Amino acid sequence: MELANYQSHALETDRTGLNGADAAQLVPLLGLAGEAGQLLSEYKKWLRDGPSHVRFVDRVHEELGDILWYIANVASKYGLDLEDIAAANLAKTRARFGEQSGVTLGTCGVEAESFPDRFTLTFVQQVDGDRVIARTLFNGVQVGAELTDNAHEDDGYRFHDVFHAGFVAVLGWSPVLRKLLGRKRKSIAKLDEVEDGGRAAVIEEGIAALIFDYGRNHNFLEGAGGVDEALLKTIRGMCAHLEVKDQPEALWQSAIVQSFAAWRDLNAAHGGALEVDRTARTLRYVPAAPVASATAAAL
Repeated sequence: MELANYQSHALETDRTGLNGADAAQLVPLLGLAGEAGQLLSEYKKWLRDGPSHVRFVDRVHEELGDILWYIANVASKYGLDLEDIAAANLAKTRARFGEQSGVTLGTCGVEAESFPDRFTLTFVQQVDGDRVIARTLFNGVQVGAELTDNAHEDDGYRFHDVFHAGFVAVLGWSPVLRKLLGRKRKSIAKLDEVEDGGRAAVIEEGIAALIFDYGRNHNFLEGAGGVDEALLKTIRGMCAHLEVKDQPEALWQSAIVQSFAAWRDLNAAHGGALEVDRTARTLRYVPAAPVASATAAAL
């Protein structure tokens, strides 16, 4: 049976509006919650009784049917179509958990204004009195300013450039690294102004700070397979007017998870290097070569 036909036939048995318009909407909502509770109750019995709960699968079948009826009824009360709901949900879940294919960003017609397909960033930590400083190097040259945690307690935020590297690796996007690496698209005035300009860079820094704060409250994603949907929605909203808006949530999640994995290694080792591979959409930590540390110390 098609969902549209089911929704139409389910509405024929609707009695939820007998006590007024408010009840017509509230009753199916309460019914949906109640039937979900019934399903959990059957699962509880299965946990308790095991194989002796011989009708468990039959009861699950029945409760799912009741839940579907209430879902169809709620949709009808709000003028929604189950077919549209199902299609939209599949699109959403594919964007979050499906194949991690997205648009190609990071490359333009001018090679000098494109991110390299593969490159390495080296992170060097130094102690200066009571300050712990991190420097980021590209091809042996420091890019950007030296960074500290900007916090009363050591939390490793000085290595937050790892998130910009993760954005480039997985999303092909980072106004911050475009400026630091001298890759701003100056040959296209509007791109230079909007996509690579100050506002876009501030938004990216805000996203990095938001992600870091989320990680700080989730054990820096140690052992985590993903992030909350609410975080991804907030991020997508922040960059809704930028080119990266077309990248699916699956890629954002991958960028965040890979960045935290690299950050944990960097922070534990007090430095190291990151290999960015835009083709494979990967970010990989490698221990810094001794010569890289010596070079950085001389800067």
